[in-house]
Amino acid sequence: MDPTELRAAHGRLADAASLPDLGAPVDGGWDADQVLAHVLSVDAGVAAAALAVVAGSRPGYDNRISQDRADLARIVAAHPGRTALVDAVHGQAEVLCAVAEQLDERSAAVLVPVLLVSDGAVVVDRPLPLSALIEGLATDHVPGHTRQLLGLRRPAADLR
Repeated sequence: MDPTELRAAHGRLADAASLPDLGAPVDGGWDADQVLAHVLSVDAGVAAAALAVVAGSRPGYDNRISQDRADLARIVAAHPGRTALVDAVHGQAEVLCAVAEQLDERSAAVLVPVLLVSDGAVVVDRPLPLSALIEGLATDHVPGHTRQLLGLRRPAADLR
């Protein structure tokens, strides 16, 4: 698999996360650190599933742990400061991209049972090709969280 798009999506996420004017969410949602912790958790889980496929296992992928606020708090606490968290997300993205680069066509086509939940609603509950799971990160998941981070920007007047 070619992870070029996935790397680019993570680059845009890192750029957004590095903006100095990210405030608290007004809707009770995640703050910037929680968004980054979530992306880190998702990337690690998908990389683990991909490595399991390469090893001959037939793993599943369930994103619910990546939305658990206690787990997100643990991840944030393990990476004090936004820069450390951005660096950790970048490092985990590189692991995922390195694994994706090693997937041959046969491995990329392996069906992985996937459960994706968003805002308490089941979005996907069916087997997906491993390649679709990884590509979905590049085309939907990471860009969506980049937009979420940009939505946390405070007006310049609020920065005084």
